[in-house]
Amino acid sequence: MSDPVFRRILLKLSGEALIGSQGFGIDPVTVARIAGEVDEVRKLGVQIGIVVGGGNFIRGVAASESGIDRVVADQMGMLATVINGLALQDALEKFGCHTRVTTAIEIREVAEPFIRRRSVRHLEKGRVVIFAAGTGSPYFSTDTAAALRAVEIKADVILKATKVDGVYDADPQKFSQAKMFSRINYLDVLSRGLKVMDTTAISMCMDNSVPIIVFNLNVPGNLKRVILGEKVGSLVSR
Repeated sequence: MSDPVFRRILLKLSGEALIGSQGFGIDPVTVARIAGEVDEVRKLGVQIGIVVGGGNFIRGVAASESGIDRVVADQMGMLATVINGLALQDALEKFGCHTRVTTAIEIREVAEPFIRRRSVRHLEKGRVVIFAAGTGSPYFSTDTAAALRAVEIKADVILKATKVDGVYDADPQKFSQAKMFSRINYLDVLSRGLKVMDTTAISMCMDNSVPIIVFNLNVPGNLKRVILGEKVGSLVSR
């Protein structure tokens, strides 16, 4: 077996990745499948941090457009990510994987507050650390939270899990002729307005030279293939 090409990763999961075929909420079968793939990578000696979104329950921007105050809507979204983080923790621990859920807002009864040095120590001990509640501030997405945490923990790469094979020049689910990029640089992503991550997240990754690999999580084994350096998905870098 090949050796991992990354020592420490930040895996970005959308809340929608946990829905499965339900259309809303959390599908235990889907969460278990994702947890199994994460645990398989952990057994290779890779240190894993995870940022999970909350879109399977609520999206702050969409909720604010329906009349909820934007700050309140974003806080509701933060709480949704905590729910998802706990579900993922439960699934991982069923595989015998030691985990910690850390939150950017204090909910001490269910998770520990994010403290950078403590989180890094958890990673060094082989624990999977789930970073919930985004950045803790409204108006920032979980994409930005993923970029921020990746920089803080000095991750080698951000792995952006999606439902398509990589970064395309158009939505491949709408345009059959859409072209996928095997590699693309940060500035092209920004100038083309490609929906990889939001502009704040891309800019932070560019400023701190954190590469992003966008890959299809729905293909079993893809996460491990990325970790082993196989040509999977799209690389966003300099």
